[in-house]
Amino acid sequence: MEITWLGHSCFQLRGKNVTLITDPATPQQNDGSEASPLSKVNASIITVSHNHPGHNYVQGVGGNPRVVRGPGEYEISDVLITGVASYHDDERGKKLGRNTIYIIHMDDLVICHLGDLGHVLPEELLEEVADADVLLLPIGGGNSINATQAAEIISQIEPRVVIPMHYHPEQPESIPAQLNKFCREMGVEGIQPQPKFTVTKSSLPVAMQIVLLSPR
Repeated sequence: MEITWLGHSCFQLRGKNVTLITDPATPQQNDGSEASPLSKVNASIITVSHNHPGHNYVQGVGGNPRVVRGPGEYEISDVLITGVASYHDDERGKKLGRNTIYIIHMDDLVICHLGDLGHVLPEELLEEVADADVLLLPIGGGNSINATQAAEIISQIEPRVVIPMHYHPEQPESIPAQLNKFCREMGVEGIQPQPKFTVTKSSLPVAMQIVLLSPR
């Protein structure tokens, strides 16, 4: 599987037979320009964690994809997706509403996309995501979990690969407050961003690996 970050919470998961897009971002959520990284992307499946601008730009994706919105179990083109109900804030949705976590079984891998999760995981949710090989999680704070909460969730799930999202590397002044804090929380340094990450079940690292991707 090839994983590419298209900015914000939007990833392209390109498997052997299926391409899946998570939380398609509106153009202004990436770099403020008119061009969207989705403009040349076709997909079979789209997952939308919540219906807020920046996460639901499904019209920007070509290929007539199936759109998954909300909790439930879905089987599309041999991809098994489980949507798990959660909240966009730490007050059970009173401030920002609901969020859906997606557990995606694809090409013998289990990918967990936390969407705009706003709280650490209670026991009942932890059981749902415990088998994740690759964890895609927000670190930027604001309307979702911050770096400290992200580190706690990683210790709860213990995935093999962690890819942070929902921070803004194109804004240099924000990097120390977001990405650098996350790296300090995780006790890592000197990680260089890469344009894409390719992984298979057999190539998963033995020890947990943090992967930084450059937004496309």
